[in-house]
Amino acid sequence: MNALTRRPLRGLYAITPARPPAGMSLVECVAGYLAGGAQVIQYRDKSADHDTRERTARELLAACRARRIPLIINDDVVLAARVGADGVHLGRHDPPYDEARRRLGPDALIGVSCYNELDRAEEAAARGADYVAFGSFFPSTTKPSAVPVAPDLLRRARARVDLPLVAIGGITPDNGTTLLEAGADMLAVIGGLITGGSPRQAARAYARLFGPRRGR
Repeated sequence: MNALTRRPLRGLYAITPARPPAGMSLVECVAGYLAGGAQVIQYRDKSADHDTRERTARELLAACRARRIPLIINDDVVLAARVGADGVHLGRHDPPYDEARRRLGPDALIGVSCYNELDRAEEAAARGADYVAFGSFFPSTTKPSAVPVAPDLLRRARARVDLPLVAIGGITPDNGTTLLEAGADMLAVIGGLITGGSPRQAARAYARLFGPRRGR
């Protein structure tokens, strides 16, 4: 693995919003996340055209490189390969893991959404995924119809899967500690980062949750 993808996956996993805060570009927003302590950035865009997404991905990659933080592309393996991103995050309806690994190579970070499904997480681990994500743990405005997941799922996943665990869904600085205590290594956040003051201040509020290593 390269120096970025070799680093332990722990901390704030910041996901880009559909719209940045008023008066701010997406790159400026992400720069705030990075300054506030985000340890991974995921570029998620379900609506822009291909050229816009590629241009934005390249700008975000440059910002992440300056901070030596990995950039993950949501869903789009082709875009990740084209811009040289550090990896891709795959959901249920995205290209299969094996295709993503062939396209991106052995150094790429590949994460898999597992929702509330431990069997899916075990399969991802067996295929060589770098992390698995579970959620939604709390009501989410980004995915209001997501299947609710109890924090205890993280404890059960920890016993069955030897991979970093990412928790997602309605996470705030107030409820995030519950998920860390249950076994999460990273907290993935979208909305909470644009409703808690400046992007930098919001990211810092989450980053502060990660003190000394919690028991594993």
